[in-house]
Amino acid sequence: MEQPAAADKSRAIPSPSAPEANAADGSFYVRRCITEDPSWSLVTVPHLTELCLQHIAHNFQNNPILNCLLPEDQKKVVDRLSTRLPLTVTANTVSHEDYWKRCCKERWQVCDVSNYGDSWKRMFFERHLENILKFFIPNTTDPKEVLELIPLCQGYVRKLEIDQFLPPLRVDQKEENNDLSDTEDDDELGEVYMHHYDLRELIPDLPYLEELHLTYGVKSCGMNFEWSLFNFTELDCSNLAAAVKMCRNLKVFKLTRSKVDDDKVKLLTRNLQYHPCLLELDLSHNLIGDHGAQALGKMISHTRLETLNLCNNQICHLGAQALAQGLAESSTLTSLNLRLNFVDDKGGEAIGRALLTNKSLRSLHLGSNNLSEPTAAVFSQVLAQNTTLRSISFSCNHLRLDGGKKLLEGLANNKTLTELDLRHAEVDQETDFLIHEIVWANREANAHGETALGRLSPKSHWGPRSYEPAFGPHAYLTQWKYRLKCITGGSSTR
Repeated sequence: MEQPAAADKSRAIPSPSAPEANAADGSFYVRRCITEDPSWSLVTVPHLTELCLQHIAHNFQNNPILNCLLPEDQKKVVDRLSTRLPLTVTANTVSHEDYWKRCCKERWQVCDVSNYGDSWKRMFFERHLENILKFFIPNTTDPKEVLELIPLCQGYVRKLEIDQFLPPLRVDQKEENNDLSDTEDDDELGEVYMHHYDLRELIPDLPYLEELHLTYGVKSCGMNFEWSLFNFTELDCSNLAAAVKMCRNLKVFKLTRSKVDDDKVKLLTRNLQYHPCLLELDLSHNLIGDHGAQALGKMISHTRLETLNLCNNQICHLGAQALAQGLAESSTLTSLNLRLNFVDDKGGEAIGRALLTNKSLRSLHLGSNNLSEPTAAVFSQVLAQNTTLRSISFSCNHLRLDGGKKLLEGLANNKTLTELDLRHAEVDQETDFLIHEIVWANREANAHGETALGRLSPKSHWGPRSYEPAFGPHAYLTQWKYRLKCITGGSSTR
């Protein structure tokens, strides 16, 4: 609104009170009164383009227009969109990462997008689907919640990590069965009703799924704890095996802390034995015994499996011997973890003999398996002949003095092993030090290659730290071999 000029006295608004005249120039003192308008602004009227973009964003749920706009206009619309819009509207329409980043940040406090291929949209749909499955209650939750989400997320889900499956609700039967215990009888009672969500309804419709991490149990159950909440039933196993078999692009399968026993492992391996893409199998922290290990041993030689983790199970020497047979026939397996089992020397020796012919395994973990000198004697030959192994763990075993010396003899001419864990293996300090020196030199050689420069030798209890002329990390090993000869009584060769 245009204001009157100061000199335009004819348009000036007179003061309500009677002004006094100025005798000098004959003019009057005046006062201007402007009505206040809260909506009045000096900002010019927006361009028609801006008004149209505002309208599109405001009515996006009813009329999602985006792809036909210019790139710069698309960004303006996406920046105005609410993160509460239904996924049926945004899933296959909005591809801008900034929008999905806002969705993730508003929903979860911790958002590490690097775990999802640096894709915020993938993170949102994977975690959203995981949350639905974690809290799905059979016979209570409407299955449409999952089925309706599949067409929206199937193009973005690459990995699923589900660390709990809820069982169906039931009427408390403890009042009628006061004589039942809280352990074995609960398990028998739970087998009847403790089936979980059937993954056959989901997995085949996720064509890009490559990793599946599952744990059958309940988190944060508090005072409602029952052993039956942690049952992985035969029906669950059958459904899961069929689902995994139909997932042809699956590369990593982890089923941990789920009470998987021998019978269930046999069922799983029958469906995975000829899987075309499976590279990693993790069945750690379960109840797998010798019969289950025998089934896995057959599977190793029929698949492209590269990593097998059987940590913390109940595998004894018979199961270890079956795994050793599969290892001898495998040309792809690179990592085997048998930590916290009951392999004993019979199983350890079998695995060692398999490594005399195997040319693929690079990492072996035999920690806490009650191994002693006989196993160390076989692995002495392995270390002398095998040029593929890079890492071995004998931690928490009973190798003792003689076992340590055997390993040291085998390492005398080994140039490939870069890690040998002997913590709590009852090896004497001097032998442990010499082994560490050789392994350290191998690691340096592999990392930096041979060098003609002088090398700083590691600090030892034979003398102070000093510079030694060297033509590579192995040049000073002659000194270690001489000490080895003194320890072992001359059995080592220079």
